[in-house]
Amino acid sequence: MKLLVTGGLGFIGSNFCRYVLSENPDYEIINVDKIGIGANPANLHDIENDKRYTFIKGDICNPQLINRLIHQVDAVVNIAAETHVDRSIVDPNVFLQNNTLGTFTLLEAIRKHNHKARLLQVSTDEVYGEALEGSFTENTPPKPSNPYSASKAAADMFVLSYHKTFGLNVSITRCTNNFGPYQLPEKLIPKTIIRGLRDLPIPIYGSGQNIRDWIYVQDHCEAIATVLKKGNAGEIYNVSAGNEISNIEIVKKIIALLHKPESLITFVEDRPGHDARYSLDSSKLQSCLGWTTKCSFEKSLESTVEWYLNNEHWWTPFATDVILHPTPWKLGGGSH
Repeated sequence: MKLLVTGGLGFIGSNFCRYVLSENPDYEIINVDKIGIGANPANLHDIENDKRYTFIKGDICNPQLINRLIHQVDAVVNIAAETHVDRSIVDPNVFLQNNTLGTFTLLEAIRKHNHKARLLQVSTDEVYGEALEGSFTENTPPKPSNPYSASKAAADMFVLSYHKTFGLNVSITRCTNNFGPYQLPEKLIPKTIIRGLRDLPIPIYGSGQNIRDWIYVQDHCEAIATVLKKGNAGEIYNVSAGNEISNIEIVKKIIALLHKPESLITFVEDRPGHDARYSLDSSKLQSCLGWTTKCSFEKSLESTVEWYLNNEHWWTPFATDVILHPTPWKLGGGSH
């Protein structure tokens, strides 16, 4: 099978490309990435000479490029996205462009030029909004709380509509918070690790009681691959690991692994529209497609901290004052 993977130089995308090529000797990947924020060519240095892997620098919003490539592939895995809520508050426009219009460009290319191609849309649990109690199922209506999640929800609606109207073979995955190697330092876990290593104050939004369900990126990659192979057309599959933990708890775990004092923790103003809790029911994916998590949260967190300790050369160029800022949504402008 030949895949077009979008955003393959980002955190989840690079881990997915590496996973697919290691697990499927007969697969080929064309990776399209514009190398924007969050992408790094160094993420896939280890496979760039693999004959099954081709990299193309390009934007998924470019219909000429996508129309040309879509003829060559059996399936598209759309991972390309602007993903950071804080940046979406500062500059919502790029999220609409990349997340919504980028997905629309892929759908149009498949509709017009390769109707048999399968599309797997990698989405997010944030489209559901906050879960004050219980867990979201795939039948829960979207209720996004910020421009990032709104742009992803809109993209999901286009994907489902193209299945119903045009008969496209599409599926959607909606996953909880990921962590692991190659994650940009603007996200909670790597930001905490790096600021801790530098003995800088570690910011916690509000009271730190916001709850997320964390999944190791390797488990997410396996879930994507499972849905790609076995998922039914027009279906949504939630992906979760059952590791619900508050932000303050996970920061304290990281500080302990770094052997740093909890006095580094500092509480800062909460960001606008900050959802209190996310929780997904992924029983559909488990019962229908046979997927289960394999990675222990505690061991995976420990190995993630260790990876950042051993790969300072990778994250140092990203660890700018802007990326590590305690309240990035207050910076203004759209340049970061």
